[in-house]
Amino acid sequence: MNDKNICADPCPIARSLAFLGDAWSLLILRDAHFGLTRFDQFRKSLGIAPTMLTRRLATLTEEGILEKRLYSERPPREEYVLTAAGRDFLPVLIMIGAWGSQHRSGGKLVYIEDAETGQAIKPVAIDEVTGAKIGSRPIRFVLPDGG
Repeated sequence: MNDKNICADPCPIARSLAFLGDAWSLLILRDAHFGLTRFDQFRKSLGIAPTMLTRRLATLTEEGILEKRLYSERPPREEYVLTAAGRDFLPVLIMIGAWGSQHRSGGKLVYIEDAETGQAIKPVAIDEVTGAKIGSRPIRFVLPDGG
């Protein structure tokens, strides 16, 4: 896959993976949803090299998933907060986690619970139009006319 030409690809999965397709980016987003915002917090949580973290944060910021916010003027320090697009990614992370719990389990695993009820969350992807569980009915990928 050629990242420079990926924006021309009509597939939304390919376009998303062009900048979200590595584990570090997904783990940064996971940690951002856990409330981490500062460079050192991400570095400590992930054990990632500073240069790699700098690149991933820059990409997520450029793509509008995170935004920088000044939290200290002297010395100038910025934190990274989720944008609306970043917050909209939470269900995707939850579904990846659910798939991992089912197919990549072994040993102790973190699970996700509803903060109000304390009940474990068991996510499912539902088609809003039909109400059918995704994967329970045949699907097809359709290229728009003119492409």
